[in-house]
Amino acid sequence: MIPRTRTKPGYLAALLHRLAGIALAVFLPIHFLALASALNGADALDEFLNVVNTPILKIAECGIVVALALHLSLGLRVLAIEFIPAREPTRIAVTLCLAVAIAVGLMFMLNVG
Repeated sequence: MIPRTRTKPGYLAALLHRLAGIALAVFLPIHFLALASALNGADALDEFLNVVNTPILKIAECGIVVALALHLSLGLRVLAIEFIPAREPTRIAVTLCLAVAIAVGLMFMLNVG
């Protein structure tokens, strides 16, 4: 049986915010490695990009964009809760954050914008 606190929208928002943050923390060192390979010349960067040019990593790239949008929107939700006295229901805020994150991910995947 799941404890009652874990079924609340605020718990889901906090969990998603933390998981998106962890995903970004895992991604950043890999991204810095790619940037460092660019410092070694165009051939080193091309070699790195050829290694990571796989379909699974293309999907992961879209996932990291969604994680970034989700982390940003849920972070703004936390700031709003802290500093704005009028509060919307958490369920609506979480739903809007998820919608924004998914929309940004789809726009990235479809090369819109």
